[in-house]
Amino acid sequence: MSRTLLTERFPALVPLRLAQRRTFKRVSDARKGYRYAEQVSADDLPFRVYQHRSLLLRRLGDVDMTLQHNKVVNLKLAAAHLDGVLIRPGETFSFWHLVGDASAEQGYLPGVILRSGRAGSGVGGGLCQLGNLLHWMFLHSPLDVVERHRHSFDPFPDDGRAVPFGTGATLTGRLLDLKATNATSLVFQVRVRFDATHVHGEIRASALPPRAYHVDESDSRFVRKADGHVYRQNVLRRREVDRTSGRLVAEYELFRNDALVRYEVDPALVQIDE
Repeated sequence: MSRTLLTERFPALVPLRLAQRRTFKRVSDARKGYRYAEQVSADDLPFRVYQHRSLLLRRLGDVDMTLQHNKVVNLKLAAAHLDGVLIRPGETFSFWHLVGDASAEQGYLPGVILRSGRAGSGVGGGLCQLGNLLHWMFLHSPLDVVERHRHSFDPFPDDGRAVPFGTGATLTGRLLDLKATNATSLVFQVRVRFDATHVHGEIRASALPPRAYHVDESDSRFVRKADGHVYRQNVLRRREVDRTSGRLVAEYELFRNDALVRYEVDPALVQIDE
């Protein structure tokens, strides 16, 4: 019998299994010898490398909007540990190393979580929005993303999506992390702030990197496969451009997404996989 079936039959085993997996993760990370970014500065580094913003409240299918408002509380609690952190040469940014436990004891509220292909609720839910924002910004910088996890399914139809599908970064407390290592000679800084409608992020630096980074989407489509289900596919590529000359230095594929769709799609938009 598989472990998945055991935890489904005996839900009391879930915390034990999660604790076991977190122990394995901690040991694995220790062996990799990460030197984590921890120093925070309230002063901006002088150069802006990239900025992006994300809408705080979005309609997500039939999900209770109370969970969305709770999510904003959660985002602000987590962002307080991230804002201003400096990523020095050789250091690695780790979301969970900085944020710690997103627990009720720390003030976190029930928000939307995605589990087993479905939307549900759980304490600390919604922090993936910060993961998505940070990962998108990291892709537009010379920071090397060394750990990132994505959902294998597409849970909600687009509603104000500002970035290509498939660039998100899911987060699970001290288990699924987002990490980015600074292999350059520059110092980078993460800034996160909020206004009434958006969370705003910036990557700043001690000097402008010699290259600018651009992420493009292609081959975006919905496909019905032989199993009868609809999947969302696309290809994401990154271009590196010399800031001084404007010359294209490098271009390469980042991700190739193929995610099960969990909502109704207009049949006119769906292709048949051949």
